[in-house]
Amino acid sequence: MSHSQLRGVIAATATPVHPDASPDIDRLVAHLRRLLEGGCDAINLLGTTGEANSFSLRQRLGIMQSVKDAGLPLDRFMVGTGVCSLEETCTLTQAAANLGFAGALVLPPFFYPGIQPEALLQYVGSVIRHVVPRRLALYLYHIPQNTGVPWPIEVVAELAHRHPVLRGIKDSSGDLTYSRGVVAAAPGLDVFPSSEATLCDAGRDGFAGCISATTNLTGAASQRAWRHQGTDAGREAASQAAAQRAILARVALIASVKAALGVLYRDLDGWSRTCLPLLPRSPHEAHALGQELEQAGLALAP
Repeated sequence: MSHSQLRGVIAATATPVHPDASPDIDRLVAHLRRLLEGGCDAINLLGTTGEANSFSLRQRLGIMQSVKDAGLPLDRFMVGTGVCSLEETCTLTQAAANLGFAGALVLPPFFYPGIQPEALLQYVGSVIRHVVPRRLALYLYHIPQNTGVPWPIEVVAELAHRHPVLRGIKDSSGDLTYSRGVVAAAPGLDVFPSSEATLCDAGRDGFAGCISATTNLTGAASQRAWRHQGTDAGREAASQAAAQRAILARVALIASVKAALGVLYRDLDGWSRTCLPLLPRSPHEAHALGQELEQAGLALAP
């Protein structure tokens, strides 16, 4: 799989942590293998679900190196490299290129409100000038409800025109009008909404798949929806995955995904921990969540 084939069902993986909130590499690698074998075409490492912004630069570089050292197929990985500091964004993006990751997912420069379109154009241009990409593809990360800074459609289209290394955008806004607008304004750019519900009609809408937090758990149903687009089987699978997503997203999405993984792996102590300021779901909440997901068709029993 080349970087141009980061398509289909992509899991925004959770990152298990030790009691001191340091990354738990052994549990992470085992989970990544399961995702790749269980219906996910590719993985988004160190995204929002992966609590990337709770980790230091050193920890993030360590996670990236550990994934490479584990022998995982980096041509099936995009990694989050966008932080507030331009220099550190370049450092992480260059590391992704050097290690052999297929893609780097870049947040807009956040914290300061009212960022002008020209500033966004210059920011991405600066990252690209300072990074030797090798075979790395760049992806924009649109999550304005978290960053406060959107990627305006006209900016995305201009960046795609200027920079062939820009291959796509992850749209976590939940606004399919925006996703479709990018498809129309930037033909050839890979657009990934964040919900499994879009998979059964992805080809019709011009989407390249989805990048979702909940495909940590819904990978099998999501893959059926992707493979059987335009059919009753595909729509049924997408509906099932979307129902499971709705359960996980009802309260504290990241903590709920980790709690459900704790139930799946019979390892609540190892999996349910979150990094501050996020708080974990309680064992009682985790088991109740697991029961609700099983009722929605997600097999969590041994």
